[in-house]
Amino acid sequence: MTLCDACGERSSLPCDAMPSVIAVFGSSTVAPEEPRYADGVTCGRLLAEAGYAVATGGYGGLMEAVSRGAADAGGPVYGITAPEAFPDRPGANAFVDREISALSITERIHRILTLSSACIALDGSIGTLTELVMAWNVAYVDRLAGRPPKPIVAVGERWAGVVSFLAEQAETDESLVACTPTVTEAVEIIRSSVA
Repeated sequence: MTLCDACGERSSLPCDAMPSVIAVFGSSTVAPEEPRYADGVTCGRLLAEAGYAVATGGYGGLMEAVSRGAADAGGPVYGITAPEAFPDRPGANAFVDREISALSITERIHRILTLSSACIALDGSIGTLTELVMAWNVAYVDRLAGRPPKPIVAVGERWAGVVSFLAEQAETDESLVACTPTVTEAVEIIRSSVA
C-alpha cells in the first residue's frame, strides 16, 4: 500500500477509481469455520460482483469475511480501523485495499457512514447494534431534512426483532430498515436501490 495523493490514506487503489461503497457491519469474533463467516464471504462476493466496493471496520470475524469475499471477486475493499480504541488488534485484515484510521469508535462509524451509499448489518453484538442504530438515525434525520435516506438492510431474525422493538419503543420509522433473512436477499435490496 502507498499513500493516496488525493486523500492521504494508505491505499493500493486511486480514490477516483472507486465505485459506490456499501458498508457492511458485523461481529469481529466469528471464526472462519462458522456458517456465519461463509455468509459474510458470500455477502462481500455478491456486492463486488454487482460492481460495488465494500467498507467494513477492517478487522477480523465478519469484517474479514466480507473483505475476503469482495477481494476474491476483484472488488475494492475499505477497512476503517480505530487503532487507539483497539490497541490489541494488529491492523486491517489482509483483504483490505485501503485502510482508513479513525481516532475513536464514533469517528470510525461516522467515516463508514459518510463513505457509503448504503449499509448492511450482519450478525453481531453491541458494536454492530451501535452501527445499525447510528445508520438508522442518520437515515431518519436525512428524511426529516428532505434528503433521500441511504438504504439500510439488516440480515437475520435477531435484527428483525430488534428493529421492530426499537421502532415501537422509540416511536420511530421502522420502514427505514429493511429486514431480510439472507445475505442474498440483502444484496438484491441494495442492487435495486443503489446505482
